Amino acid sequence: MIVRIMGEGQVDLSEADLDLLNSFDKTLEEALESGSEETFRQALHDLLERVREDGKPLPPDSLEPSQFILPHADATMDEVRAMLGDEGLLPDLA
Repeated sequence: MIVRIMGEGQVDLSEADLDLLNSFDKTLEEALESGSEETFRQALHDLLERVREDGKPLPPDSLEPSQFILPHADATMDEVRAMLGDEGLLPDLA
């Protein structure tokens, strides 16, 4: 599955990574609900770091359709709230 991190590019992740990433996504949603900037920053950092670690970067000139788009590392809480769907940033692919 192709995931885009805004401002960074795309990575290819295996479907097996989705459950783990959903747990990071849930933590990010909880951080937004709490209103704590510090908790939000850590949760966003952890999610993006996991995607970077587990994903295989695609070439910069590649324009594959992205299944998920994640916010950039410096995104504000309001920007991330605007990106959230009913199922978070990474909806379950059931």
